[in-house]
Amino acid sequence: MKYLSINRLLVIKGKVMKMKVMNTLKLVIPTLYLSMSLLVFAGNSSTVEGAKVYILSPADGAIVTSPVTVRFGLSGMGVAPAGVNRENTGHHHLLIDVETLPDMSRSIPSDKNHRHFGGGQTEVILDLAPGKHRLQLLLGDYSHIPHNPPVLSKAVEITVKKD
Repeated sequence: MKYLSINRLLVIKGKVMKMKVMNTLKLVIPTLYLSMSLLVFAGNSSTVEGAKVYILSPADGAIVTSPVTVRFGLSGMGVAPAGVNRENTGHHHLLIDVETLPDMSRSIPSDKNHRHFGGGQTEVILDLAPGKHRLQLLLGDYSHIPHNPPVLSKAVEITVKKD
């Protein structure tokens, strides 16, 4: 088979193919296969009966200044980092000013309103703008998917006052 390599182009029997595309496909196909296999097994983590997640502080109705330290509590289950598939464990996700809960059968979004604590953290210091804010915890399994049934705290509403 005769080929000619010119400027990252591969010419084989008159067909021109970019080598970059071929190399990319070598990486993408196995990655897609792995991702799909993880999706099949993710989200099947069950909840220990009576497990609860809650916000230790600030208290519901508190008037605070920014930055705000939010401390998380969990009973009936343990905390484990994301990626560690250990029975009866999960890690915290803090929902900030979220009006509609995320889809409980999918990975919890990761953005300014859905904060992930995949390292097993149990508190965070938040810079919040002055005004009312709603905080709520949701426990996620090793793949950031809520347990079945979900372990969800009561919402805590706080007011951040100007300094």
